[in-house]
Amino acid sequence: MNLPPSTDRDLWVSWDEYHALIDRLALTIHESGWEFEKIICLARGGMRVGDILSRIFDVPLGILATSSYREAAGTQQGKLDIAQFITITRGTLDGKVLLVDDMVDTGMTFIRVGEHLREQFPDITELRSAVLWWKGHAKAHPDYYVDKLPTNPWIHQPFEDYDSLRPHQLEAWVRKGVRNS
Repeated sequence: MNLPPSTDRDLWVSWDEYHALIDRLALTIHESGWEFEKIICLARGGMRVGDILSRIFDVPLGILATSSYREAAGTQQGKLDIAQFITITRGTLDGKVLLVDDMVDTGMTFIRVGEHLREQFPDITELRSAVLWWKGHAKAHPDYYVDKLPTNPWIHQPFEDYDSLRPHQLEAWVRKGVRNS
């Protein structure tokens, strides 16, 4: 699929580019020498990133649902909601934990989630963060990132095609093999 050209205002990302960014993030984390026991990814943006990192580093994956981009069809940040519970595959949340998301935009989610995790899980001994993109206006600084984006573009991720797909469109979508209908 041909994507529009990226600009200072819009960053367009293909599936191949998206997966290459995750690979680069994994390599950055590995090369740092930091060893962690668990990954917590923020749903929904951090789920794919967290899943792949969990497989590469062979550590349990936890999922924490957060939501703030509900206003204006998901393009405007609103009140942050943090789920009451974390789903994790093994044990409880303790030790050295890597917090993963797709990006740090304003940084407010990362700051609030970090506070939440430290309050709710006092057995976390170290908490570090990893993202694909770090926007220039962010108030939080991720420990690991791939691209710093000083112009704060809107990032058009490849899975956003699914945001407008509805069940009644699936038959045509599958038949055409086209992601835009």
